Amino acid sequence: MQRRLPIGLLPLVVLLIAVGCPTTPPDYTPPPPPPTASNSPDIMFVTQTPLSADFANIVSTFGNHRANTGRAPRGGDLYVRYSDGSLRNVTQDLGYGVNAGEEITVRDPHVHWDGDKALFSMVVGGTTKNDYTPVYFQIYEVTGVGQGETAQIRKLAQPDDYNNIAPCYGTDNRIIFTSDRPRNGDRDLYPQLDEYESTPTVSGLWVMNADGMNLKILDHSPSGDFDPFVDSFGRVIFTRWDHFQRDQQADGDIVSIINGGNGSYDVVTYNSEDSDTNHPLAPGDETFPEQRGQYGQNAPDPTWDDMQATENGHRFNVFFPWMIHEDGAELETLNHIGRLELSSYIPSARNYLPEAYSFPTPRIQNFMQICESPTRPGYYYAVNCPEFFTHSAGQVVGLNGPPGMNPDDMAINYITHEETADAIDDSDSRPNGHSGLFRDPLAASDGSLWAVHSDSPYEDASTIADPGSPAPRPYSSRYNFNIRQLVPGGPNGAMVPGLRLTNPITKSIQYFDNYSYHIVSYNGPMWELQPVEIASRPRPSARTAEIPSIEQNMLLTQLGGQSGLDALRAYLETNALALVISRDVTQRADEQQDINLKIHWSSHETAESGSTPKEIAWMQFYEGLQLRGYRWDGRRIIARPIDDALNPAETGAPEGAVKLGDDGSMAAFVPAERALSWQSTEHNGDGAVRERYWVTFKAGEIRVCANCHGINNTDVFGQATPTNEPQALTRLLDWWKTAP
Repeated sequence: MQRRLPIGLLPLVVLLIAVGCPTTPPDYTPPPPPPTASNSPDIMFVTQTPLSADFANIVSTFGNHRANTGRAPRGGDLYVRYSDGSLRNVTQDLGYGVNAGEEITVRDPHVHWDGDKALFSMVVGGTTKNDYTPVYFQIYEVTGVGQGETAQIRKLAQPDDYNNIAPCYGTDNRIIFTSDRPRNGDRDLYPQLDEYESTPTVSGLWVMNADGMNLKILDHSPSGDFDPFVDSFGRVIFTRWDHFQRDQQADGDIVSIINGGNGSYDVVTYNSEDSDTNHPLAPGDETFPEQRGQYGQNAPDPTWDDMQATENGHRFNVFFPWMIHEDGAELETLNHIGRLELSSYIPSARNYLPEAYSFPTPRIQNFMQICESPTRPGYYYAVNCPEFFTHSAGQVVGLNGPPGMNPDDMAINYITHEETADAIDDSDSRPNGHSGLFRDPLAASDGSLWAVHSDSPYEDASTIADPGSPAPRPYSSRYNFNIRQLVPGGPNGAMVPGLRLTNPITKSIQYFDNYSYHIVSYNGPMWELQPVEIASRPRPSARTAEIPSIEQNMLLTQLGGQSGLDALRAYLETNALALVISRDVTQRADEQQDINLKIHWSSHETAESGSTPKEIAWMQFYEGLQLRGYRWDGRRIIARPIDDALNPAETGAPEGAVKLGDDGSMAAFVPAERALSWQSTEHNGDGAVRERYWVTFKAGEIRVCANCHGINNTDVFGQATPTNEPQALTRLLDWWKTAP
């Protein structure tokens, strides 16, 4: 069961981040370490000082990017374990982390296509008493990583006042990474806050040249992107956190206001991203997406509630696989796979629609720390884990998804036993099949499969009570994360941990932690994390987006040939816009939102015989703006309609909306390089069918979706993908050609 932290616990959680919760040492003791493997691929990995606290820390599911000592305990190193069993501490050998006040934390190694160098992120220092100068994770490159070679480490040119993590090489040697740099570089918006607990998050996926030039955001993600890499087909694969729902901190304050209080989060809404002018939380601050519910009340509140009578509250929270081209085009879930293919429960948007409860194939909560099999291109291993209490460790799973594979044919494979997907309560006995918790899978070129493993099946907790001042405050953990080969042997064919990669790596650590204003210490085995193989691999070609032939022919015909299409692209790029097109928004492939739909302006409909279709007239677009603030630093994204001036003016249109074509089509110019979402609406502007994701478009991109909530094979009525020439595109182009 996936647990949630109640929003009222947030201040307490933040207070305890640095020190953990002192506990009585548990009766669980890990077994002695198994022997090490006699041979293995050359593997690079990092070590990490164990810590029991698991909320927005370095090995948490989210908010894991920050470099202060309270979030990222110092003491780890970058290691290589060679195939003959020898071990090399690369950072220590080169003088990193050996001097007081210059302690380091290392993370996210990624090996180059040629196997001769690697990227990683590292923070140095932040451990001098009373020196509160901010420190950040920065990207470094190490060369000479082969056995017997002379290694060198250099820091890359990059945004130096932000945390830049999870770097990987693109096909052209550009650096793709995640960063907490604000989307537009405005420091007043720092940090971006996620859509869950409004904690700092990375702002999305970025790319830059190896010399730091031409920095550009690829995906603006309101809650964060994680662990990108370029697969063997040239796709950037990554985990994206989609928590597309209204502000639950604001919900908490609304409850307080309804009951006569003032609210504890001090929620404010800013007038714009460029302004510090704001007003206290007020009705109408958020209109999209639909509400999470009636703020815990038994009945709607007439002042604060704008839910339609048929609507169900909307809450959404998944970490799923996504893909994007290296230039920022074609962002979508892996092969456009949907929640119907992955998750176990899908609520309906309306109280008269079905809810999806059970599925015959294996299901997951999340899909994190993805890696591709080098011996089976297009097959991806990942970790299905809970959000809290296990440091994003859980069950190793697999998913086959090469380009062109139909999502209906994509199914989750359980690699380790399904019991390993979550921790167990302290009062429970270890279930049959629960072989511990796993993270950071590595599929090696020799066909072997490795992963980080902790033998403990329980939620993490401190094992050493704080002795109190003036003694150093100890770090401790139930978990003994170490790198193990996965081998057959579990129930139902499940893989289980085999031999260790290396003997335990022990270290004695002590430094001053300004975050808790206390000396902290650790003495014992280090966690081993994030293994990657040092090996060359084929470099794929970069992917390019293609306009489907129907729309391509329309554009060439109506714009006077290729020169006209080039002029349109230039207009889009110059104005940071994209063109989005849909052929028929009345066709749908899931039943959790309305499926009986008719265009208000015409007789065109997609509906069951005898039904009364919902009439839709407009497609309304929203952009994610950092307008929500609290009593802590940073701003959260909330949705606002896009600028009406981007598209033809329409009498009676909702703000930010375009008119749907008589054939059900849609075409619109929309902002690029910023999170967008949208909904079809009825003629009066009431929301009808809503997008449930944020999506970013590339500047200059012309993106076609045959229909909304795309068809894998057929829509809910057995109809194939629409092939009409979208009338709305003709109308938009006619307007654009004559616009001043």
